[in-house]
Amino acid sequence: MVDTKVDLAIARIDSYTVKRVSPTPPAKTGADASPTTTLSSQPASSWREGSTAALAKANSAPSSPRVTVPLRSTSRSRDTASFSLSLHHAISIAVLLLVLAFQLLAPRLPHELRQYFSSKPHWRVPSPEFTLRNPVLFHEPPTCPRPDQHVAFAGTFYTNTERSMNLAEQAKRVAAEFEFGPGNVRKAVKEFVREMDEGLQKEGTELSQIPTYVTAVPNGTEKGLYMAVDLGGTNFRVCSIQLHGNTTFSLTQSKVAIPHELMVAKTSKELFSFLAKQIENFLKAHHEDHYTATIKRRQTEGNIKEEEIFDLGFTFSFPVQQIGINKGVLMRWTKGFDIQETIGQDVCALLQKEIDELHLPVRVAALVNDTVGTLMARSYTSPGKTGTLLGAIFGTGTNGAYVEKLDKVSKLTQSKDAGDFDKSTGEMIVNTEWGSFDNSLRTLPNTPYDVELDAKSVNPGIQMFEKRVSGMFLGELLRIALVGLVKDPAIPLFKDENSSQNDVHSTTQIHEGSPIWKQWGIDTSFLSICAGDHSDGHRVIRQTLDKEYGISAVSAEDAEAVREIAFAVGRRAARLAAVAIGAIVLETGRLRSATASGTATTEDKEGVDPPRGTVDSSGRGEVAEEDVIDIGVDGSLVEFYPNFEEHIRQALREVEEIGEQGEKRIRIGIAKDGSGVGAALIALVAGRMTED
Repeated sequence: MVDTKVDLAIARIDSYTVKRVSPTPPAKTGADASPTTTLSSQPASSWREGSTAALAKANSAPSSPRVTVPLRSTSRSRDTASFSLSLHHAISIAVLLLVLAFQLLAPRLPHELRQYFSSKPHWRVPSPEFTLRNPVLFHEPPTCPRPDQHVAFAGTFYTNTERSMNLAEQAKRVAAEFEFGPGNVRKAVKEFVREMDEGLQKEGTELSQIPTYVTAVPNGTEKGLYMAVDLGGTNFRVCSIQLHGNTTFSLTQSKVAIPHELMVAKTSKELFSFLAKQIENFLKAHHEDHYTATIKRRQTEGNIKEEEIFDLGFTFSFPVQQIGINKGVLMRWTKGFDIQETIGQDVCALLQKEIDELHLPVRVAALVNDTVGTLMARSYTSPGKTGTLLGAIFGTGTNGAYVEKLDKVSKLTQSKDAGDFDKSTGEMIVNTEWGSFDNSLRTLPNTPYDVELDAKSVNPGIQMFEKRVSGMFLGELLRIALVGLVKDPAIPLFKDENSSQNDVHSTTQIHEGSPIWKQWGIDTSFLSICAGDHSDGHRVIRQTLDKEYGISAVSAEDAEAVREIAFAVGRRAARLAAVAIGAIVLETGRLRSATASGTATTEDKEGVDPPRGTVDSSGRGEVAEEDVIDIGVDGSLVEFYPNFEEHIRQALREVEEIGEQGEKRIRIGIAKDGSGVGAALIALVAGRMTED
């Protein structure tokens, strides 16, 4: 019976504590009393701790009835207990090793096997302190289960993601709609030449071809002091220009805002007397000696000498019908002006009347268009022996003025109403007003984006060339194209299903107030940013879209799509600009013989001192000075849009009549301040015509 109890105690040693006590003094009942072993049912977390506690209790507890084991079985019991304790040690060590092994190998087990053990344990143990989910050495805080996800990228910002071929293809499709190939360029050049000839013969044509009554251009040798005024909007500018005779000049100027009440005055006198007063203030401030001397001479002698009078060029940027070099009738006011009495009157005469009332030594010598002024300014400052053929503006608007043979301007030479002009040079500068070229769309491209822009403009059906070339409209063309893609749910422009599709680990958002939703919301300067951004991931484009256009977390793929479309819009504008330039070069016959049909200048350029330098038209080889065809340009597109000139030159080379050799002869240079310096130079030409 004792053996059975001892075996049972060994078998269940993990649930009960064995209490071995030392032999107690034998009871007085007999000398055969033997050492006893007491079994306790008190649970413990450790067999070693339980044995120690029981031993202490047994030694201190009072005597009580015990189950005794006869002395003859003591040796066998000790052997069995020793064996059982050794076995228990081995089992405990094995379990500990298994726990450690499981902790190390669990992360590497297949997901399904780990899930099975985690959610469906197939065995349990009584102790809450030691389970498969919560072993002593593998304790983890409770966590929510993580959903399975497929990681499409690794890294931080601007990492590569899988590109959407749909967006890339759609961007290429839209860009292709703005293609204007070699065949289109050649066809448009022929149409431009046809409209040029038509406009020289009669009024009311698409290309206006307005005679300016300016019959020569400067060559850089001119000297003298001239004045210019510019009424271009809400400001009035007064300038004096000292020409040094060596292609250089010095400019002094002042500017004043026009009071609103004068912009809507009841009479012309109110406005023009204010303008004359500003001229007087300028003379007092910057040419006091000259002004004082002439006033005194007028008071004492009654008149002043001709050489003491300043010739003035009047840049008047409102629609006028020019009937002489210093005569022009106002057709209508724009830009916030509304003085009904002035319409139909000669604006030069109105200004001269108020100047004379102040007894100023100033004569309004020329009415100036700023494009003509660009031509004059370039001709004065350009290198080489020949005069400038063309002055062109590619900025907010676009226009060109060129030197034409006088006998081809038949609508002027055969008109009975034409004003006086110098016929000795055999030439006339013509203001093309080429913004209205091909309003009938015989050769101009007409994409759905062009159609929408024109329909929503303030002047639908006209200025069709300008709406495809000038800076005022290019940004809007891009905006319309982008909005079309954004509104198509099948095209992922500025759209992400989740952040894994965006290399900035977010999703793109177009804010409600973004300018992209508003007409004229994208400025053309953004096209220049797109064309010039070669940074990794087009970060400049993305930052601009975020800061200026309210489109956040733009992906590299979005930026690439925007850049491709913007580039196509800008390139088409440059190639269309080449149509106008190429047509004028061909129509004037300059490629056939530069020396035989050179531009008439105010003076012979031979012997210019200092020398004007060598000529290199495009960096691909020198061209003889007498063969250079000089073109002056101004405006933000030619100044700031990357490679705008190169796109022009590429299109020029594609015109068969020009080709690579002809393109090399064309020199394109920047001409600044046509309304200031150019106007003064026109006054110079006009003054000499008066002397003759």
